Amino acid sequence: MKKIMVIDDVPENREIFTTLLEDQYQVIEASDGKQGLELAEKEIPDLMFVDISMPGMSGLEFIEQLRKHDTLYHIPVIVVTAHSVFSAKKAVAKGCNGYLLKPLIPEKILQKVEEWIEQP
Repeated sequence: MKKIMVIDDVPENREIFTTLLEDQYQVIEASDGKQGLELAEKEIPDLMFVDISMPGMSGLEFIEQLRKHDTLYHIPVIVVTAHSVFSAKKAVAKGCNGYLLKPLIPEKILQKVEEWIEQP
């Protein structure tokens, strides 16, 4: 079963992903970037959804750390943000593979999953 990691400091946001995806994927939740890196090293997910605005390590800082990691740098990362499209595009420039704008829409989440996991 493929693994999808969701890193967000808001439990309700993580729950949206988990409820939507848990029947087809193993969903791994983390509440901040530090925990996300620790879990990613153990689990090696196939795709990550990362909130940009988190206390401690921001989503952008998380992506920078991930891209430097010997075994994790290749994992596709989709940032999730309530900020502007400009903010999301800035994240893409930092090394993420795409973005979702809040509020979270199930069809958009599934579209990103299909784009990054289901496509050969």
